Amino acid sequence: MELDLKKLKLRSINETLQNLDRKKNERDFKIINPEGSHALCAGLTEDMNINIKGHVGYYCGGMNQKAHITIEGNAGTGVAENMMSGKIHVKGNASQSAGATAHGGLLIIDGDASSRCGISMKGVDIVVKGSVGHMSGFMSQSGNLIVCGDAGEALGDSLYETNIYIKGKVKSLGADCVEKKMDSNHIKKLRKYLKEANIKNLKAESFKRYGSARKLYNFKIDNLSSY
Repeated sequence: MELDLKKLKLRSINETLQNLDRKKNERDFKIINPEGSHALCAGLTEDMNINIKGHVGYYCGGMNQKAHITIEGNAGTGVAENMMSGKIHVKGNASQSAGATAHGGLLIIDGDASSRCGISMKGVDIVVKGSVGHMSGFMSQSGNLIVCGDAGEALGDSLYETNIYIKGKVKSLGADCVEKKMDSNHIKKLRKYLKEANIKNLKAESFKRYGSARKLYNFKIDNLSSY
């Protein structure tokens, strides 16, 4: 089914996707003329495939459950914010806070992601084929952040148990973030994510892993300046 944002209002399109017609049981949608619309495809809870032909604004696919969303363009702030499950694939670049607070699912960004990619992530897996900006992985709690390019300043600042894999250079590490050993289990897991993102030219062994030094888990007055 084709949904045209020049002919239909954003609310009408989101309501169509949020309340599927059980008689028709349509599960494949194409959205045309998105023209940077905000909150497109937010709050979806059903298995469906959505192809968005163009750029989207803020919070596309926010709170997603089960749906597979492909964005054939760039995405604004907070794409896949608070996603629970499913898959969101951005074929362009993503603005700041991509995958913020997301609990599950897979977010793939073919281009670059701006600052705070994966901020406070809680179980989502994020694959960025380009580079990420400063404060990526900030206070991230669980899940995996895979970056095939470079990372900006303060990577993984105040993170908990998230694994961060970087292929390129890291400008600086944030508080309590350190480089960690890559064992066979990490390599096996990373290979799976690279395969899911259709990345064939990079080897898992060429990445470095970063994680928490676990020195800020409990408050200590000596570490006051790091909090």
